[in-house]
Amino acid sequence: MSGDVDVARMLSTFETGARYQMYHAPVLILIGLLLARRPGRMLRIAGGCVLAGVIIFSGSLYMLVLSGVKVLGAIVPIGGMLLIIGWTLLAIAAWRDEAS
Repeated sequence: MSGDVDVARMLSTFETGARYQMYHAPVLILIGLLLARRPGRMLRIAGGCVLAGVIIFSGSLYMLVLSGVKVLGAIVPIGGMLLIIGWTLLAIAAWRDEAS
């Protein structure tokens, strides 16, 4: 019974990583399109933060599931914080563009 619970938990963790990666792929495309239209430092930093956030957040969840090394779970919040920073910078860049 315990093995089934562990497998279900691992699948749920892996699915969370895949879901966040899928949600942020269109955001990265949007940032790229915005940069092509109107290059800016804030957008470049936002894109870098979102990309790094996805790699760290989803990647550490994938590695946690695949390797079983529990300490990788401590890295996940760093990726989440980078995603929040990226979204915030994207919003600021969009607001500044609208205001000008």
